[in-house]
Order: sequence, then C-alpha cells, then structure tokens
Amino acid sequence: MNRLFDRIFGSTVDAPLLVTLLILLLSGAALLGYYDPDRVTSLLKPRAEMEAVPEPAPPQPKAEKPKTDVVDEAPKPKPKPQPQIPDVDTVSLTDSDVILVVKSKQFFTPEGAAAIRDVVSALDALPYVRDILWMDRAPVLNLFGFRESLFPKARASQRQFDEAREAAVNHPLIGGQLLSRDGETILLLIKFDWLFVTDDADCTENLKLTAAQAASKYQDIDFEYMVTGKVPSYLTFMESQEKNRFKYQMIGYGTILAMAMILFRGFRAVLIVSLAPAIGVFWTLGILHYFDFQDNPFNDIILPVLLSLVGLTDGVHLMVEIRKLRSQGCDVRDAARTGICRVGLACALTSITTAIGFGSLSLAHHEIVREFGICCVIGVLLTFLSVVLTIPLLCSTRLGRNIHKGHEKGLIDRNLNRISGLITFILHRSKGFAWAAIACTILFSAISLTLRPDERRANALPQHSEAVLAIKHMDEAFGGLEMSSVRINWDDQIESDSAEVLTVIMQVDDLLAAESLIGSPISIRNFIDVLPGSGEPQDRMPLLQLLPASLKRAFYEPERQRAEVNFRVQDLGIARYGPVFERIEAGLETIQAEHPHFNFDLTGSAVWRWENLYQIVIDLAASLGSATFIIFLVLAVAYRSLRIGLISIVPNLFPLAVTGTFLVIYGQSLEIASVCAFTVCLGIAVDDTIHFLTRYREESRRKPQNAAIAHAFTETGTALIMTTIVLLVGFTTVLLSDMRDQRIFAAMGALTIGSALFADLIFLPALLSYFMKDSQVEESDQKESQLTPL
Repeated sequence: MNRLFDRIFGSTVDAPLLVTLLILLLSGAALLGYYDPDRVTSLLKPRAEMEAVPEPAPPQPKAEKPKTDVVDEAPKPKPKPQPQIPDVDTVSLTDSDVILVVKSKQFFTPEGAAAIRDVVSALDALPYVRDILWMDRAPVLNLFGFRESLFPKARASQRQFDEAREAAVNHPLIGGQLLSRDGETILLLIKFDWLFVTDDADCTENLKLTAAQAASKYQDIDFEYMVTGKVPSYLTFMESQEKNRFKYQMIGYGTILAMAMILFRGFRAVLIVSLAPAIGVFWTLGILHYFDFQDNPFNDIILPVLLSLVGLTDGVHLMVEIRKLRSQGCDVRDAARTGICRVGLACALTSITTAIGFGSLSLAHHEIVREFGICCVIGVLLTFLSVVLTIPLLCSTRLGRNIHKGHEKGLIDRNLNRISGLITFILHRSKGFAWAAIACTILFSAISLTLRPDERRANALPQHSEAVLAIKHMDEAFGGLEMSSVRINWDDQIESDSAEVLTVIMQVDDLLAAESLIGSPISIRNFIDVLPGSGEPQDRMPLLQLLPASLKRAFYEPERQRAEVNFRVQDLGIARYGPVFERIEAGLETIQAEHPHFNFDLTGSAVWRWENLYQIVIDLAASLGSATFIIFLVLAVAYRSLRIGLISIVPNLFPLAVTGTFLVIYGQSLEIASVCAFTVCLGIAVDDTIHFLTRYREESRRKPQNAAIAHAFTETGTALIMTTIVLLVGFTTVLLSDMRDQRIFAAMGALTIGSALFADLIFLPALLSYFMKDSQVEESDQKESQLTPL
C-alpha cells in the first residue's frame, strides 16, 4: 500500500502543471455549483423529463351499453352523499404569526382596560396587521348571541372589575389560553397581511413600539411587552446565526492564525496550511449544490467545521514533515515528494476512516441525517485531495522556497525533547499504563451510556433573547407556548351528534387533565360545560347547536367525523414528556378498547419532536458506535494486524468517554449538538492516532519495539501538540457565543480534543509497548509485503 500510494501521489510533485489543472477544474466545478448548478444537472436528466408534457387527448365519447332483456346483476347501492362542509372562519389558537405578550397587574382597572383597548386599536390600524385575536374578541357564549365586552365600563367599581376578571379566567377560551390564570398576562394573537410587511422589524420591534405609544398617554399604567411565536423565533434564530457565524468565524480564524504564527514561526507555512482546508471546504460546499444538499441545516456550520479540522490536522502533519526535510538540506521538490510519501498514506487512511465512519449516517431513519452523512463523505474526500495536492504543490514553488525558516525556533520543537523522558517513563511501566487505559475507557464509557437524549426549542435561540424569555414566561403563566392535540375520528356507525362522541371527548379531556405537565386542555366539552343546564352526555350534546360556528368547528367537525382536544406543552425538554406521552397513548388505547368505532391520534409539534427529533439523536448516536467499529476494521486491514486495530479503539474511544462522563457529571443530556460534537471530534482523534501508528509502523521495520515507539513519539509529537493547541484555541473562542448549542459544541470539542492528545501520547505508546511484541510486528510486516507486490 505504501509503494502504491508513493507512486501515485509522490509523482504529483513532478507534474505541477497537471496538478494545477486538476485544482482549477475542481475549483471551476465548485464555482459553477455556487452560481448555476442547473446548467450541469439539466444535462444529466433523462430526455423524457426535459420534454414538454403533451396535452391530454380529448375524451372519447362513451360507448352505449348494449340493451338486454335479462337482468344478470343485482342493482348496486347508491353511494352515500358527501355532506357539504360549511365555509366558516374558525377560531384558532395556533395559526398566528406573532404572539404579543402583554404583562401588567392593572388590566382590570378603569385605566388599564382603556389602555389595552387602545393598544389593540393602534395595532389594528397598522396596514400589515390583518387580524388580532384577544380576550375581548372571543366568540359569544350567551344564548342570545349578544356581544358584550369582558371589561366593565370605565365608571364601574373595582368590585365589578374583579368580577370581570373572575369571569374572564373562567371563560373556556380565555382562561389559560388568552389570559393567564392570575389575570396578569394577556396574549394578542396577530396575523399579518404579508403583502404590506416591508421590514423584519415590522414583525417584532415595531409592534412593541406601536403598543407602547398607544399606552403612553396613561401615565399610571405599566405595561411590559414581549414578542414570540413562529415569526419572531425564526427571525431571532436567523439573526443570531448570521451574527455568530461571521463574528466567531472571524474571532476563531484570527486566533487560530495568531497561534499558528507563534507555533510555526513562519507566515508562508501558515498560509499554505490554511489554504488547503479552505480550498477543500470551498470545493465541498460548491459541489453539494449539484446534489441539492446545500439547505441541510447540519451543512451550515457543522460540515465546514468538520472539514476544516480534518484538513487542518492532516495539513499540519504534512507541513511539519516537509519543514523538517527542508531544514535537513533537501531541496524544494525532494522535500515535498518525500514528505507526501511519508505522511500522505496516513492522511489517506484518516480520510478513508472518517468517510466510512460518517458514511454510516446514511443508514439513519431521517433524511436530514442521511444527507449529512453523504455530505461528510463527499467533503472528507475532497478535503483530502485538497491537502495532498495543494500543500506539496505550493511547497515546491517559490512560495515554499524558504518555508523551513523559523523551524529551529519552533516553540514545540525546542521543548519536545524536554518531555522525552516522559515516554521513557511510560514505556518502562507500560503494563500499568496499558491496563489503566483500558479500565478508564471501560469505566467512562459505562458512565456515558447513562446519557439520555433530549431536546428543547429554546436551546436553538440565544438564551437571553426576548423569544426565550417569552417562552419561559408562557411556561409559567399558561402551561406552555407550544400546542399539541389529540385527534378523534369515528366511523360511519357512529352518528356525529351521538352522545358517545361527547363521552369519548370527555374521557380524553380527563386523561389529559390528569397529567400535571399538560397545560389547559380545551375541547367542545369546555364550552358545553359553561352553558346552562346539567345532565348526562346524551342530554348535553344537543347544546352544541347553541355554540357559534366559528368556535364549535374549531374543535368539532361532524362532516369529517372528527373532533380535537388541544393542550399546551412546556419547553422543559422533550425527555420530560416522553413518559407523559406514553401514558397518554396507553390511555387512548384503553378508551379505544371501550369504544371500538373511534380512532385516536396524538399529534402536534411536541409529539413530532418526541417521535422524530428524538430519533435523530438516536440515529446520530448509533452512527457514532458504528463509526467506531468501522474504523477498527479499516485500521486492522490497513495495518494487516488485528491487534493494532483493537489497540486503536482505546485512544479513539477514551476521549469520547471522558466527554460523555463530563456531561453526566454536570447533569447534561444527549442532544443533537452534543452528538454532532462527538462525531466531529471522533474524526480528529482518529487522525492523530493514525499518524502516530503509521510512523510507528515505519520505524518498527528498522528499530526495536520501544525505540520505534519513542521515535514515533518525537516525530509526530510536534504535529499532534500543534494541532491540538490550535484547535483548542479555536473551540475556546466559541464559548463566548450566546447560543447554548454552540457553547456545548465548543466545550465538548475542546475537552474531547484535549483528552485525545493525552490518549495518543500517554496511553497509545503504553498499549503498543505491552501488547505488540517485536515478533508480531515482523509478522505483520511480512503479510503487508506479500500483499503489496509493487
């Protein structure tokens, strides 16, 4: 394998024009992908898809059925006529664009009631506001259909206002839905006419500004405003993403550049090493447009970070080797050729193992994760090509002529010999260190397995943003912002006005009300209960006809044989709701057994996240395990040694186990951000392990066992420490982010990479010294020479 790789990539130094042409072709393809990928993809589509669809032929006249005097068939039953569905604009608590949260203790006072009315009027006057649903516009529930305000007249006594508050809190559509139970928070559910929305601020700040101006004339009234809902949350997320992406990329890249300058002591070396992963990322993101993968959320930040780290790690190893050769007197081309021959195979193995490992993501259940796995494979291979083509090419040009200057002043190179005594100490006590490595890995892995998946909506937003503060307040005041529901369907054997329908709805409502984490269940049962009279369901069901159509049809559609019970869910983490939803589903099965003509469906965004996003984390965790196993197989085959493959598991698994234990100790859960961090850091840990093992294998052919390990330590130690320091500094800058997911990703990345260096420089030499004997190394070398005839 060594000779084959040397023949292919070592010769690229002698063909700079061919390499330059290949780089330009890949760059051109990526550039076209950014701007006009359809020009290429349209050429690959079948001709049938490109041709216009022919117009349908005119219908042929029906052939007359021959008349017969004998009736052979029984008359077919006439199909049941489909009922006409009324065109009614129903009340909805879930389809608003923005929720304006107004907090005050003065709503039910003369001035407070006038102020909140003026606020709503001012918002109504905005050209882009189409509709506002709030407590004073709730559908009428009195038998005569007379609309009356929930707020008393301005000259009413305080006792009348207190009674009005009590009545509003007890109203089924208002209490716990549009007004908090303590009467101190009102929700304004606002819908937009998007034709007149001209700025993002119209959806957030301008609403609050308009409301504040309307209430400003009431000097003794103190209203506090917050905006939340679908649109503000999305805008907050996008604004934070754009700000953080630019800010922390600049901070991170600037800090990494400064650290690289200190470590390399040469601007040209830093420039060449930085260009290789940058070109790889550029190629990847451009090529992905041809596959229509560019909108995958994992590809926005995670994929460029992953490719940059993998490319930087391999680039540093290659650059360190080339600089050493140049300082030893090799000319420009010989140093580049020898450097790629010595380190290039290790870079290829790191790319292969990383690509195969991340390729296991393509077996996941969810399309997002599958696409991310495919993108990782494409990106890792393109980044490898960028490293092995760009760095030797640039080093063999005028840019790399003085690349070795400053090598002797390198901070790590000067001090690495001072810790050479450490490797001697480890090798003399290899048995103790080896078994300690295995024991620690097993112990920390067992602790890490206690991690449980979880996900919160607020984690994707800045923790001190208004949207997150509003979510927390909604959890406290209303039992949650997020709405879910139980859909109830019945078959044709049940009449839609049957008392059994109401009986089933009441049972579902009671089932939900029994759960403390379920907030404010609402159904037609709540509205029937406030109407006059009493009795059994068969006596109360006819009262449905007295409800306003807009209200009744929001929860009950007899023509579709469907009803709903809505409820609120707090943003406490979807893992907290796992047992709740399981109990609800078990209860629904019990109800269905009692009423076999009914079907139930627990649905909503919270339920979807429980069933799907929870599964995404499981998929990512499973792919992490399969990637570890695949990496073991690849290394065992590449080094022709099952023992080396087994040994490599410990330094690769140890850093992940340490980080998982850290999460357990600090009470964290397994989230998408944390599993992505595990996945990225596994690729980095494997890179360093492969570079160490490759150098050890080369040295073991010429030196005794421990001497080969010590030489591999000194030869690769500089690059290992250098990449770790640079990456630690880069990850640390992200800890300043206001996004919780990004801080967790950075903290885990720093901890994993730091512990990976410890495992590669402390545990790996001990494992090799204790478990690999000279005879086993020679046997493995013989197998490799027999299988590689070149």
